[in-house]
This record gives sequence, C-alpha cells and structure tokens, in this order.
Amino acid sequence: MRLMIILALAFLAMPSLYAQNNFIAKVKDKTSREPIAGATASLPGTEIGNAADENGLVILHNVPQTKLLIRFSALGYIPTQDSFSASSALTDTLIIYMEADEMEEVHVSTTRSTRTIQDIPTRIEIIGGEEVEEKANMKPGDIRMLLSESTGIQMLQTSATTGNASIRIQGMDGRYTQILKDGFPLYAGFSSGLGLLQTPPLDLKQVEIVKGSSSTLYGGGAIAGLVNLISKTPAKERELRFLINTTSAGGLDLNGYFGQRFGKTGLTLYAARNSNSPYDPAGTGLTAIPEFERYTINPRLFFYLNDKIDVVLGFNASSENRTGGDMQYIKGHEDSVHAYFERNISQRISSQAEIKIRVKPKGLLSIKNSVDHFDRVIKTPGYTFDGTQLATFTEVNFSTEKSGSEFTFGANLFTDQFTENKTSSVTDRDYTQTTVGVFAQNTWDISKYFALESGLRGDYVLEYGAAILPRASLLYKASNKLSSRLTAGLGYKTPSVFSEESERIQYRNVAPVSPDSNKLEKSYGGNWDINYRTSLADNKITISINQLFFFTHLDNPLLLSSSAPGQFRFQNITGHIDAQGSETNIKIGLGHFKLFLGYTYTHTHIHTANSIQESTLTPAHHTNSVLMFEVEDKWKLGLEGYYYSSQKLSDGTTGRDYWLCGFMAERIWKRFSLFINFENFLDNRQSKFGSIYTGSITSPVFKDIYAPLDGFVINGGLKLNLSAK
Repeated sequence: MRLMIILALAFLAMPSLYAQNNFIAKVKDKTSREPIAGATASLPGTEIGNAADENGLVILHNVPQTKLLIRFSALGYIPTQDSFSASSALTDTLIIYMEADEMEEVHVSTTRSTRTIQDIPTRIEIIGGEEVEEKANMKPGDIRMLLSESTGIQMLQTSATTGNASIRIQGMDGRYTQILKDGFPLYAGFSSGLGLLQTPPLDLKQVEIVKGSSSTLYGGGAIAGLVNLISKTPAKERELRFLINTTSAGGLDLNGYFGQRFGKTGLTLYAARNSNSPYDPAGTGLTAIPEFERYTINPRLFFYLNDKIDVVLGFNASSENRTGGDMQYIKGHEDSVHAYFERNISQRISSQAEIKIRVKPKGLLSIKNSVDHFDRVIKTPGYTFDGTQLATFTEVNFSTEKSGSEFTFGANLFTDQFTENKTSSVTDRDYTQTTVGVFAQNTWDISKYFALESGLRGDYVLEYGAAILPRASLLYKASNKLSSRLTAGLGYKTPSVFSEESERIQYRNVAPVSPDSNKLEKSYGGNWDINYRTSLADNKITISINQLFFFTHLDNPLLLSSSAPGQFRFQNITGHIDAQGSETNIKIGLGHFKLFLGYTYTHTHIHTANSIQESTLTPAHHTNSVLMFEVEDKWKLGLEGYYYSSQKLSDGTTGRDYWLCGFMAERIWKRFSLFINFENFLDNRQSKFGSIYTGSITSPVFKDIYAPLDGFVINGGLKLNLSAK
C-alpha cells in the first residue's frame, strides 16, 4: 500500500517537474519595447539553446534546476548574459531587454533627418569611416576608387593622357549626378572633370550615396543620384593623422589631418601635397598617368556659442598643374614629331558657412552659404580653353519633429556664372544662371511597419523656367530582419556646355547653350529594394542581402552633335533616354572574415523617332567581390576582384570585357601602421587590347577610354596616428 501511494505521488508530480525544466522569456528592444524575433538564448558550455518566435518568446527545454547563466544575442543588438535563480527562472516568464548595437546605428545627414539609416524611408548607401580608410590605402590622393568600387557606380575616364574622370550612377551621364561636400554643391560645371581627382579622402568621416532622383532637397542635377561627402568634425580628444604614400608609377602623397574641440571652439585642418611623374607602362609614348603637382588646404572653424547656437566656417584652396601627352615633350625633349600635350592648370578657392539654431522643443533652424571660385586653363597644341566659374549657394531651412513626424521646410538660391577668356573665334560661351527654389519634406511613421517620406520642391530657373519636383519613399519593416523601400520622383537638369562629351574634346569648337535653342531636361524614375539580414550558428555568421531594381526616364536629353565639320552643338533631341537594371549586394561575416559580393545589370538606351541606340561606355554586367580579413588594431588584409562586361563605343565598335584584381595588406600598431597595395595585379590595360588612338602621335585622335591605362601599380606607405587616444 505504501509503495502504491509513493508511485501515485510521483506520477502527480511529473508535470510539475517537467515545467520546472523549462526556461521561458520574452526578448524585447530596450528602447521601443518591441519584441525581437529571432533572438537566441543559450546556456554557454552546453548544447541547450533556442530562437525566439515572432513575438519574442523563447523557450529552453530541459535546463538544470540550478542557478542559470544564459546568454542572449540578436542581429544588430549588443549580446548580453545574466544569471537567474532557479526559483524564479523556471516558474515565471521573464522579460529580457536588449540594447541596439551603436555600431549598427549609422546616422546620416543627407536626408536632414535625425533617424538612423535603418529607419529612413529613402534608400541610402553608406561608405563608413573604416572603409574610407581602407580605400585611402589604395588611392590616397583622390576618391575615384572609393566610389568606383560600389555597385551601380562607374568611373569614366574622359581624357586618355591626363586622367580626367566623371562619375556615372546607374548608367546615366556624369552631369546627372550631384556631388556635395557637407551638403554644399562644389563640384559641378567646369570643375566636374577634375573634382573627383582633387578630393582626397583623409578628412572624410563617411560618404552617403542616394541613387535615383534626389531633387526634393537638392534641386537640379540629382537625376541619377547624389554623393554627399561628410567631413570629420572635432571631438574633445585630439585627432592628428599623417599619411605618406608612394607608388611604383612615380606617385607621392603627403596628407595630414588635425581635429580637436577646445571648449566652445573647435578646429579641423586638412593639408596635402599630391604629385606624380609622367608614366607610360605600355611604351606607347603617351602618358597613362600624367605629370601633376597639387596642393590642398582646408581649415574649418567650429563655434559652440551656447546650447542653442553652433557656427561652422570653412575655407578650401587648391592649386594643380596637370600635364599629359607625349612623354618626350613632357621630359623636355620636344621636336616636330613629339609635340602633343594636354595641360590643365586649375585653382579653387571656396568658402562655406553654416549657422545652426536649436529651437524648443525639437526645432532646428539652419542657414548656410558657400562661394566657389574655380579657374581652369586647358591647353593643347594650337588651342586654349580658359575660363572662370563663380558659383554661390544660399539656403535657409527649418526642421522639426512632432507626434512621430519630421518636417523640413526651406528655400535656397543658387547662382552659376561662367566667364571665358576668349582665345578663339567660337561664339561667346559666357553664361549666368540663377535658380530660386522652395521645398518641403515630411517623414511620417504610419505604423510600426510603415514609414513614408514625401516631399515637394518648386524651382524657377530665371533663364529656362519652372520645374515642379514631387518625391515619395515608403519603408516597410516586416521585422528586424526584413525590410523594403519603394521610391519615385521627378528631376531636371539645366543646360550647360559642361559634360562628359565636351570634356573629351576639351570644349574645342563647342557652341554655347542658350534659352533660345535649349530647354530643361526633365526626368522621372524610381527604385524598389528588398533588404534581408540574418545570423546563423548563434550569431557567429551574419548575412545581409540587398536587392535593388531601378528605372530612370529622361525626356528631351541634351546631346552633343556635329553641326558642321569640326563644329559641335548641344541639342535637346526629340526622344528620351531610359536606364533600367538591378543591383545585388551580399555581405557575409564570419569571425575575422568579411565577404562582399555585388552585381550590377544596366540597360541604357537612347530613343529617337527613327531608332533605338544602346548608350556607349556602359557595361551591361559589372561584378565586385571583396574578401577582408581583419584582426582589430593588428591586421587588415583584402583581396578584390571586379569584372566589367563588353561596352559599346562611340565609333561603333565594342570594347572587350576585363577583370581588375587587387590585394591590400596593413599592419597596425598603436601609433602607426604600414600598408601596401597591389592594384590591378593582372595588369589589364586598354593598351593591351589595341591602340588607344588613331592618326599620328603628333596629332592623335583618341578612342573612348573604357579600361585602365596604368596597369599593375604597387603603392605603399606609412600612416601615423598621433591622436590623444
């Protein structure tokens, strides 16, 4: 009888014993109090673990009835672990709060929002400070490589001998991309062929890229997208860095940066000298890299007057002499045969000023102004193009936040004046363009799943008329792992003689544009992307996938045509250009390794009444792959591979496909590091595929440049970090 009673009691106790072996918790975001689906809980040193469901509920079965040490982790959150007593942990449903990883919370300024990149409806690509530093190891003198190795972006060389270059986003001509620095438009017009070459990366905190129409906040020119270069700002701790780089092609870069805040004032100072000897790896007798010498200085003063008012004053000056052409001519051995050259002499002086006034409760008034004075002389045998561009930009905008919505209102004035110092009989190409614009933008959290960013801009170009530019972006956040963005907008571009086409011929015999014969180019377009990220093996492997589809339609595009033998004129054709395609980005992280994979498909055509033509110099297929190995504060190793498919050229032929591969290594110590980079170690050069010009070396007529000319180049150097930390 006693045995039967004991067995009955044991049977009744079994459900209780089973329940006591289950650990139950709900995992939530510490700030939003929203459940974190997919968060994992595990007992270190055991195989016990599980993932939370869509409600953040996680259950661990068969845990020991002792004091429990449990680790919680989730993608984008700081891992945490804590001890729980068996008496509470095995009987109650516990609430676990996790903090978002600040490294994941990237703030952007291009959209003028206080939100992090994950919560902004506009799709923005960020090249962060760490990646900026890595690319500076490869090309310390300019930002071409920094931008060209992103999906959907192509650097197009517009001069075979001096290296002048333009940026293309999603298959559209460079004039349809707006390049800003800290929100100021500094690199348009006459300077566009040199702007990318004259902007070193050492003083940049990050680069923000918006693809597709971005005209609501920034006006004309942002049809294909915009690139905003964000400068470093001073911190309380001193930052002092130097970079010394030399190359096997005769290059030398000396860069220095200082930044520090002193109470209510702050200072950043960037200075550089960049130079190169003439370089001809193919033995063609013409420079693949020109001879140049450039000096740059960029001081910025910060005044923190009180808790409401900040003032930033900046100044930029640069001077460059760049000469390409016949190697014998450049080395001083000129004769009747070896006499071809192309020389660019340029000087830039610009100023930037901004006042920020914080208005209670959550308002910010910003007033900014910039003045940019750019002189440039282009010389070739028997021809000189000499001009000065003076551009000013003034803006007032006010941002505020109320009940889950952010509002931005503003107005700006942009003036652009070009004056040519005439040396030929070409019709006067001087012009003055004045644009007045007003804009408004709202970002609204419709629900916890949807956010909408909508904007409207009205511009009036005194010489060409009005443009109304609506834009909308919708963000759908299904979970912390899955989100999607849909964007559509209108854009426009004011006519100008400055484009990739005219830059290639040094503006020789190019007639001026005018309101009488030309009109605004107007566009519409959109993009849709899907972003998914997850983790495997208890967050040891992280995976991020982004798929983008894009489309741009440009009406009455302004194209350069021959008006008479040797004479050229820009005309708005009756027809349109459409660019469409897709971008795929995959990022995989495992321990010290990171793998980046990208693929771009671009389909761009010019439609006229009688024909449909494929756009030139636009590869349909482009891949990029980067494998990085990094041990923090010790080693960085990188292996890269980029593929470009064949491209149609302007002479009717097709350029062949090619690969570019590189390897980079950096050894880091506390105060300095040594780096070396093997760029294009397969030595793929367009000069290997055939001659880059027709005619004689005395008067060469250059073909389109679609592949590198400099070939395999090794660079390496020293970085000094004398910062306070």
